[in-house]
Amino acid sequence: MGNALSGRLRRIYERLWTFYGPQHWWPAEEPFEVMVGAILTQSAAWTNVEKGIRALKEARVLAPEDLRRIPQAELAGLIHSCGYYNAKAVKLKAFAGWFGEQYGDSLVRMFARDVTQLRPQLLDIHGIGEETADSILLYAGEKPVFVIDAYTRRILDRHGLRPAGGKYADYQRIFMDNLALKPRLFNEYHALLVAVGKDCCHKTNPRCNACCLSTEGLYNRVKERR
Repeated sequence: MGNALSGRLRRIYERLWTFYGPQHWWPAEEPFEVMVGAILTQSAAWTNVEKGIRALKEARVLAPEDLRRIPQAELAGLIHSCGYYNAKAVKLKAFAGWFGEQYGDSLVRMFARDVTQLRPQLLDIHGIGEETADSILLYAGEKPVFVIDAYTRRILDRHGLRPAGGKYADYQRIFMDNLALKPRLFNEYHALLVAVGKDCCHKTNPRCNACCLSTEGLYNRVKERR
């Protein structure tokens, strides 16, 4: 069963790579920006997160010490485009405070910690859930942790791969127990799942006949490329 599942996961990845190509995630200039973006993208479209990141840069507060210093109301105004801006301002301040207290704002010190130690620490921070913590670990820290989001759940469910239990960790184990533990692979795989999720695997009215992961969709895509 394990070998069969590993093979299927690899074939899914190969199809996605063939049709979508490399996704170049995460779109940020440096790791701290990734961590801020992981918080801002909660329940928000990435285009709106980019506006928030740009506003933080223009205000020159996209640094942990500046996020601790800026008044919370002012910070909320800067990230208004991201939605839930008051709650996210609290989360950013909680994260920046933790980062300074625990690691002296040092990314090197932070990511020197083993995932088994760092992940629980992240989950203890106000407003940091499993998806956000794992996004920080994978995309900012280059740790071999697979990120599970709504797109990933939906795609696995529709392809008959829903795990028993159906919890975040159950979905995560599908990838981490059956693929090589390589950050670059996990990075690209997750980004490709998001790509096909946005393109075809919609919550309602999915475009299965255009999806490269379906037999019919594969045929249609091949015809389009000729």
